[in-house]
Amino acid sequence: MTRTATAVIAGRYLAVWSEPDPAARRAAIEELWAPDGAEFVEGVQFRGHEELQGRVARAYQEFVASGRYTVTAASDVTRHDDIVTMTVQLTDPGGEVAWAARVFLLLGQDGRVREDYQLTVKPLAA
Repeated sequence: MTRTATAVIAGRYLAVWSEPDPAARRAAIEELWAPDGAEFVEGVQFRGHEELQGRVARAYQEFVASGRYTVTAASDVTRHDDIVTMTVQLTDPGGEVAWAARVFLLLGQDGRVREDYQLTVKPLAA
């Protein structure tokens, strides 16, 4: 995988969480995750496009659509063979990072995400 391909995957991953149009979001999910791809976060598993669609839509509504946060990344995207890793953040309008997670994406041979692990490194304040 080239640096360009790594950057494209990271960019697509960030963009899917901020996509306001449900149809475009669904298409982005299908392009990014394998049909049986899974996300693991906080002891919960979301598997397949339907569950991922629900997960991403709920996160979008709760955090992005409200205008409370923007989904951003730290400048730490890296890869090793079929693994892409980065820090994803929710940033408030003032530029403060309100939440952050280290994300590990395990890619399949087709370049789509097979497994997505989000490990919170900065919890969202209550």
